[in-house]
Amino acid sequence: MNSDYQIITKNWRGIEIEIRWQNSYVEFEDGRHLGHLEVQSMKPARAALPVSETGYRSHFIDAKSVINAGGPAAFVEAWFEDAGAQKCWHKCQARQAASNQLSLF
Repeated sequence: MNSDYQIITKNWRGIEIEIRWQNSYVEFEDGRHLGHLEVQSMKPARAALPVSETGYRSHFIDAKSVINAGGPAAFVEAWFEDAGAQKCWHKCQARQAASNQLSLF
């Protein structure tokens, strides 16, 4: 197990996110690599993301999938866009907006 992570910071729809990627978290005897991908919202802290209502997601994935997508930043962008098109993400955004509104009662 290797603990060297590539760290990428980017903005996704106004949310600053940190992407941590370990290409070879586990190497199997047949030469395949299991990568570890972590995504966390930084600003605003713990802001909901399409793949996590808590703003943090840890995901183990075949490293080739991430490499073939163009790297961790491109993979996360595509993952978020796909998940962001789902109904559950729109419901989560509506709940977040409602909780951000001030209530007089």
